[in-house]
Amino acid sequence: MPSTTLLTGLCIGQLATGALASLAGQVLLTANGPVQGVPAFNSSPQAVGTYNNVTLANLANWQDVAVWKGIPYAASTAGNNRWRPPQNRTSWNTTLKASSFGAGCPTSPGESATTSEDCLNLNIWSVANSSSDKLPVIFWTHPAGGSGADALFDGGGMAAQGVVFVNYNHRDGAFGWLALPELAEEMLAENGVNSSGNWGMLDQYAALRWVHANIAIFGGDPDRITVVGQSAGSAAVYHAVNAPHSLVPEGTIAGAIAESGIRDPRDPLAASLAESYNNMTYSLQLGQSFLQQNNATTVAELRKIPLASLTDTSSSPGSGGGFRPTLDYYAMPDTYANLLAKAPSHAVPLMTGNTRDESGAVFGLNLTLSEYEADMLAQYGSYNLSTKALAAYPASNDTQAAAAYNAHWSDTSKVSSWGFAAGWRKTTAAPIYTYFWDHAPPGQDQGAHHMSEINYVFNNLYKTDLPWQPTDAFIAQRMSAYWANFARTGDPSGGANSSTLPTWVPTTNATVVMHVGDGWGNIPIADQAQIQLITDYFEQQTPF
Repeated sequence: MPSTTLLTGLCIGQLATGALASLAGQVLLTANGPVQGVPAFNSSPQAVGTYNNVTLANLANWQDVAVWKGIPYAASTAGNNRWRPPQNRTSWNTTLKASSFGAGCPTSPGESATTSEDCLNLNIWSVANSSSDKLPVIFWTHPAGGSGADALFDGGGMAAQGVVFVNYNHRDGAFGWLALPELAEEMLAENGVNSSGNWGMLDQYAALRWVHANIAIFGGDPDRITVVGQSAGSAAVYHAVNAPHSLVPEGTIAGAIAESGIRDPRDPLAASLAESYNNMTYSLQLGQSFLQQNNATTVAELRKIPLASLTDTSSSPGSGGGFRPTLDYYAMPDTYANLLAKAPSHAVPLMTGNTRDESGAVFGLNLTLSEYEADMLAQYGSYNLSTKALAAYPASNDTQAAAAYNAHWSDTSKVSSWGFAAGWRKTTAAPIYTYFWDHAPPGQDQGAHHMSEINYVFNNLYKTDLPWQPTDAFIAQRMSAYWANFARTGDPSGGANSSTLPTWVPTTNATVVMHVGDGWGNIPIADQAQIQLITDYFEQQTPF
């Protein structure tokens, strides 16, 4: 059993003026102008403890980590730039002191002062000694409602792994996904493309191009950029993998990691979770409703309305049927199923997976046996699969019913990831790796919930106030090593520390998945009867 010694030294104070990281304090010249970063830490953020008699000391090189906050990668999206592709930022001549996060993008009209339409900025953490180090780069897209300033997405721990870490802001909600015929006409006149509705996606591509063009001065390798994201961020990863070369030039990305996202296109959840989107007809209807709600008849009138005065009562951003990406056959070049059926624009190594207590599975679920049977009948009855479903996931009392219900949904996620991988392998030789995360962070009651792996992947336990244990520090070291290895080599097991990590092999026809969190190594995605049930169910669905 691991030691129960508590982790100490988890808090960070104000930025120091003492010992500087190698690039902190230096003036670096980007394509837009000079910037100057600061040390990421002024004292050790180490998570110290013992696990299996091994002393853990995370971020031993914390003094070398520099950060640049709030670097603009495009112009303000306010006024005439609302619902336009990101515009070039005017260059600056005086040094930008990049010591404070920039504003986040609004997701709903009239929200708090912590957001602004001048929000297209990014943050960079680097442990490079010089601009010639060529460290691998992780380009992180946050989930819906997040921003680059969120503590959960702090990149200091990943930078300490020898990776340049970048996160950024992009438009969301009505600001990111509004589609209108007038906007399409404007796009056609100004950019030669008859499309609207994917402004947030165009932001993502612009930020990625900026990073590719500028990351070398921060010690990053522009030829080793791995796009990474969780939930809605995982959809952004998949969009980047399939983006046309006119928006993401060939060679821009070297790898991709989609956390809690991409699934078998026959899985009904694919149409409602991260990778979901609206067709253009519905997006235009939603846009017309937004226009009417704001008593406007033209886009010009909408652009003149102050941010605080805009209203949106028709939908909740990111919810089913609300503002979300649009299938425009430009930024999103085809349907989800069709994209998987043909080779991706960027055939790079890909990693994807899910957590135990998400996508239908609920930690601590209370469910009676009769409710469970009714749920299974509702889902499978019309497909003549309910008898097979109850046989594959049997229960004879309420406790067993809750466990069977959750196991069924967790297995669905594993089978769905495996099904996506099977489709991926038909069109490209680029390897795909899948995982299943089941560790519940301490001090909370949601289990291994949606987003629960992020602190561990980024090795930034120091940024979240939970009663971390040495076990958590050990898991964070291992998870961040896998992600850093993947960024470095395209193989989560490949790297200088590979001898200390359980081998993670690419997904093949074998019905197994990499278990990470409370255990390590290949596990079955389900038993054969369960796999057959879920596969039979998928085969009767219309691919998304």
